[in-house]
Amino acid sequence: MASRPTSSKAQSKSGKAKARKPARAKAAVRKSAAKKPAKAAARAPAQKPIDLYYWSTPNGWKVTIMLEECGLPYNVIPVNISAGEQFKPDFLKISPNNRMPAIVDPNGPGGKPISVFESGAILQYLGRKTGKFYPADERGRVEVDQWLFWQMGGLGPMAGQANHFRHYAPEPLDYAINRYTDEVNRLFGVMNKRLADRAFLAGKYSIADMACIGWTNPWERLGQKLDDFPNLKRWREAIYARPAAKRGLAVRVANEPPRPNMQDPAVRAVLFNQRAR
Repeated sequence: MASRPTSSKAQSKSGKAKARKPARAKAAVRKSAAKKPAKAAARAPAQKPIDLYYWSTPNGWKVTIMLEECGLPYNVIPVNISAGEQFKPDFLKISPNNRMPAIVDPNGPGGKPISVFESGAILQYLGRKTGKFYPADERGRVEVDQWLFWQMGGLGPMAGQANHFRHYAPEPLDYAINRYTDEVNRLFGVMNKRLADRAFLAGKYSIADMACIGWTNPWERLGQKLDDFPNLKRWREAIYARPAAKRGLAVRVANEPPRPNMQDPAVRAVLFNQRAR
């Protein structure tokens, strides 16, 4: 593994990543395209790649964007959530909530490995580790944290419920569809108002923007019209203009299967109506 990030492999026309598989795990080895000055690179210690347990969802994209933006090398280790791989014992040791993404950083605090689950916690950890996209001063950090947790507690869950009841419920429930579609509309409106006088949610581009962007991608599936939110639309265009963010949003696992059949009872049993084990 190179001591500093080099260019990631290009995506295929179908959007799949042409990934190598390390002997120790079925994982796509990716290296950021970020460049560093030659003198700094010569002084920097070799960085082992971070293991990223991943599937291409809005929560997974948060972390791939951050890794790409920070220029950190990483291994993509697939966690096929529709096949139930998130319940495997080895994965639960890393992510006890049986959710991806999760990371294992071999270059953790004190030079010892550390595992982190929950996408927001991962973003904060990587921000502290690199000093990028997460302010060091308390006022700036609070500004970012507010919008990061707004996404974690509001935008993500409400968008997920809207998507579920609009597309996956076994029978249409008008109350649930209207309830969550309206709530996503309200949250999009909150973002639109916030972005009226600033380029990004916390002023400067940050992990808060990385957390939110993926949840705005399926606006049509969520019953929204992007033209109703011009500031949000402009914000999206600004993020997609960033090469690293665009790469992060395009990450797919090797041989990723097509969208699962959500009417398949076996798939539904894995994704929905789980109870304590």
